[in-house]
Amino acid sequence: MSLGEREAEFKQLFAQEAEQRLARLGQDLLQLEERGSDVELVRSIFREAHTLKGGAAVVGFDDVGMVAHAMEDLLEQLRSGERLPTPDVVDVLLAACDELVQMIPVELEGGSRHDQAVDMAARLQAVNMSQPVAAVEPEPDVDGAPEAAAPAAPAATERRSRAESETVMVPVSRLDELVRLVGESAAAHLRVGRLLGERLGADPDAIPEFREMSRVLNELQERTMRARMVPVATITDSLQRAVRDLARAQNKDVRWEVRGADTELDRGVLQQLADPLLHLVRNAVDHGLESTADRIIAGKPAQANVRLHAMQLGSEVIITVIDDGKGIDVEKVKAQAAKRGADVTGLTDDEALYLIFRSGLSTADFVSDVSGRGVGLDVVRESVDAARGRLEVRSEPGVGTEFRIIVPITLAVLRCLLVEVGQERYALPMHSVVIAQATDETAEAHAEGRPAVWVGGEPIAVSRLADVLDRPGSSNGNGQAPGDGQIVVVAGLTRRHAFHVDGLVGQRDVVVKGLSRLLPRLDVLAGASVEPDGSILLVLDAPGLIEKARRSRATFRAMPAGIDEAALAPARRGTILVVDDALTVRELERSILERAGYEVRTASDGLEALARLGEAPVDLVLADVEMPRMDGFALTEAIRAHDTYANLPVLIITSRSSEEDRQRGLDAGADGYIVKSAFDETALLGAIERFLGGRP
Repeated sequence: MSLGEREAEFKQLFAQEAEQRLARLGQDLLQLEERGSDVELVRSIFREAHTLKGGAAVVGFDDVGMVAHAMEDLLEQLRSGERLPTPDVVDVLLAACDELVQMIPVELEGGSRHDQAVDMAARLQAVNMSQPVAAVEPEPDVDGAPEAAAPAAPAATERRSRAESETVMVPVSRLDELVRLVGESAAAHLRVGRLLGERLGADPDAIPEFREMSRVLNELQERTMRARMVPVATITDSLQRAVRDLARAQNKDVRWEVRGADTELDRGVLQQLADPLLHLVRNAVDHGLESTADRIIAGKPAQANVRLHAMQLGSEVIITVIDDGKGIDVEKVKAQAAKRGADVTGLTDDEALYLIFRSGLSTADFVSDVSGRGVGLDVVRESVDAARGRLEVRSEPGVGTEFRIIVPITLAVLRCLLVEVGQERYALPMHSVVIAQATDETAEAHAEGRPAVWVGGEPIAVSRLADVLDRPGSSNGNGQAPGDGQIVVVAGLTRRHAFHVDGLVGQRDVVVKGLSRLLPRLDVLAGASVEPDGSILLVLDAPGLIEKARRSRATFRAMPAGIDEAALAPARRGTILVVDDALTVRELERSILERAGYEVRTASDGLEALARLGEAPVDLVLADVEMPRMDGFALTEAIRAHDTYANLPVLIITSRSSEEDRQRGLDAGADGYIVKSAFDETALLGAIERFLGGRP
């Protein structure tokens, strides 16, 4: 390797390391601003800047070294206790980090940002030379002291260092290539099984070697998918920075909270959500939150709150952005939409809320660099659609707004149910399938040609899948579904719909590939896969199917003639108290349970739950673990210790999956313990049925 090549390699290594160090610097500075003073954190920040300066000098990035040196001088005042980490100080240090992030790639390519570097160094020096505000008694100069004399690093720093030492940086392209090869291996495996059956007349599953190969390939596929998973925490730092900077610019006092930051999903999915989430948090600060004065007048805490909550529920991840601001002015939204030609007559307030996702619609009173241009929420909708996700919004005047994004954990491999329509096969993701069976096992009703099926005591609208897909299929000639077909009930987040198909083929893991952007977007398609025989298998999107079926005149829920629909509503089967501090989870569980015929009451924590129990009796408590004031374990113990509620069934549903937590829940007296990541609607309802004894 020539000298020039070695220098280029060293510069590349420095750039990669600097990227990580600058990300840590930015997050540590935000933490320092929140804490006000933290000696160990200041020392850690100082060391990062010092290391950046030294590395820049080694590879000849003089402008980078100049800015890092100016940062080091200012940080020395924080380290010695001469100056407090005020917002103004943190502002200029964060700006220096931003400048370095832009500068290093330019220098790596042989360019220069010398003028910007000089300006940034001057800004840092100006703050450094200003009158300092003393923080604490100055520390003695420890430069040159033995390393052992320094206090031990905090536990968080130790964990971060240990995690970094166990991490290997791998280009994303290599992971993508690995996923592709695993997918092709799975397809080849299916072809081998097909050939064994066709040419040798052998059942592949009866051959031990084939079964072992199947097991290994399944495990390899699972591990490969996990290698692509990243925590939501990888994007929360930039979101926190956006909230902080915008709140500072608008003179708003905003507290940023994150829950579920360790929730993992496919890197590609998370990348697609980064910009939508940035739009949502900026929208929350700019549009949602009132000024401090207005909050005080309204009787609210002066400090506003913006919270991001992520959680895995089965094979989906739900990410919510919640603010405690003034809520969305629905009448103003309707007025703006009407001005742009939308028909808003007859819309309910809930329906009108979704008008905010129309392109060009804005309720801002003036145009700024943040809002008022009618660009933002329509971009959010488009990005979520591209990630095959769903977007929901809830708002309450004077209380706040919640935006909810629901996306699949991965877009690469899905467990699917294969169905036949005519001579064609389609795949339905299993996490959307509620039930699949022959129609003779499902009570079916017709009135004026309008079909419905009964599932679990509930009438559900039914359509022919062939009609919804505009494809030929078996038919009795009048457009109705045939009576001898199969029925598949699929569910979105809050709706169910039944579809008649000509046959059920079975379940299989499907390597899903995105459709070309040259093709028109079809809401009913989630992607496609290549079959062992080379044919294309289309993967259907359940929410899209349900929405298209609902829009079709051939689709509706029908009742037998002469019977009052209200009389056919499922009888109340019991009352359940849902206890969870996350509004998203409460509403999801409420929807599932009410659909199944239960009366539902809710509480946001254990203390509120005990108060609800005192107001009226319930038949079962469904409780989360992590809640403020009183968690699920303490609530369960309190119920068991109460004479009146001692025998009340308690089912814990939580993201805590360790055996220790499960045992703790059972020791507290819980009757069941369900992990949210393994959440399954059918299993949940089945468990409740067992606890309540199938009471009518």
